[in-house]
Amino acid sequence: MSASDTPPVHRRLERLAAEGIDVVRVTYPDLIGTERARDVLLDHLPSACDHGLAFCRAVYHTSPQGDVVPVSGGLDAGLPDICVRPDLDTLTALPWEPGVATCLGEVTDPATGLPVPESPRDLLRAVVERCHEHGLRPVVGPELEYFLCDAAPGTARGWRRYSEAEGVVYTAGLRADADNHLLRTLRLLRALDLGVTSGNHEFDGSQFEINLTHSDAMTAADRAFRFKAAIKELARREGRLATFMAKPFNGVGGSGFHLHLSCVDDAGDNVFDDPAGPHGLSVTARHAVAGILAHAPALAALANPTINSYKRFGPDTLAPWLIDWGLDNRSAMVRVPPERGAGSRLELRLGDASANPYLLIAGTLAAALLGVLAGEDPSAPLEGYGYDTARSAVLPMSLPAALDALEADTALTEVLGKDFTTSYLTYRRDEVARFQRHVTDWEFTEYAYHL
Repeated sequence: MSASDTPPVHRRLERLAAEGIDVVRVTYPDLIGTERARDVLLDHLPSACDHGLAFCRAVYHTSPQGDVVPVSGGLDAGLPDICVRPDLDTLTALPWEPGVATCLGEVTDPATGLPVPESPRDLLRAVVERCHEHGLRPVVGPELEYFLCDAAPGTARGWRRYSEAEGVVYTAGLRADADNHLLRTLRLLRALDLGVTSGNHEFDGSQFEINLTHSDAMTAADRAFRFKAAIKELARREGRLATFMAKPFNGVGGSGFHLHLSCVDDAGDNVFDDPAGPHGLSVTARHAVAGILAHAPALAALANPTINSYKRFGPDTLAPWLIDWGLDNRSAMVRVPPERGAGSRLELRLGDASANPYLLIAGTLAAALLGVLAGEDPSAPLEGYGYDTARSAVLPMSLPAALDALEADTALTEVLGKDFTTSYLTYRRDEVARFQRHVTDWEFTEYAYHL
């Protein structure tokens, strides 16, 4: 048999073996954006590609504490399987795990061969296809912040901030990073080929931001998903905790997940740019802004997906809690950066770092597309410092309110799909119900001694 007659999977196996790879880690995102995975020995990879790997569908509905939420298609259906096939086009070696490569998995329902409604990648794929139908090819640049923590045995949480240095926003080096966490992480992520460009210490002690390049929407979501998983794994290797929780500590700010969004046409030209338009923005860009503003209450359920998310909001937090937009204004929910031409874009500052990248991007694209189709212009841009409720409407200030807004926004949920929306609402409302039954440390401290 000549080399040209060798099946593609076997040629890949030969190359992997020559590189010293003997295990492939197949991963996919669950409903909340955490990584589910299986390690496959290289000799068994052809079988995994042909027949797929079986996972229980209810893993999509399993909470961080191991509760299986009764979402339709899981418990009620007898806990059936999903089928996950390795996507070998996404293969890359893990630079910190000798002999291991990783790839994403494509998920289908083995009974129908179709995607399952809870699959975040397939939801985003469907929304991107809707954009393509209208001549829009989204380009997305993710920005993510996180806190790094050291173990603190004997304390209530078991973790403390890695550094409590203040006044070190936008710095690098040992001034706020005594163990050179950022340098070490940047170099390892470069080898993982995630499109990482730069990083710095962020506003609060032990908070970091690492920037990723712009790309098509699916690639951007894949890279953000893998980035979050990699950051957490690298921290675990050092006995540390990296958290993308929206607001993990009292007395300091939260972590954002900002999205830079533009669209190009089939020729690759930026359709948000128009030197003759108001503020140098095209009609398409202005309509996209209007759509995001119109659907912002529902979008909050995807961009700010946890109970903790809404503790990040509030005056002077630079976390948007009002529905507004502005020109190069970081106090606005939608900021239009100053670049024009090929760099014309919107920055949605609503999301927090706990958001599932696929769902945040899908929801943002859906809202922007609806705005383009509606053809309405946004209100006047915010001038000066924001957070004035006399000028702008208030976003939902709790997860239950955001979930209600999502359910009520039938135009947005039509684009996202009824089955996905039902699953997501069921999952998140179960989270709210479990929280409401739980006695918190704050309650005990506030009431136990005095009442």
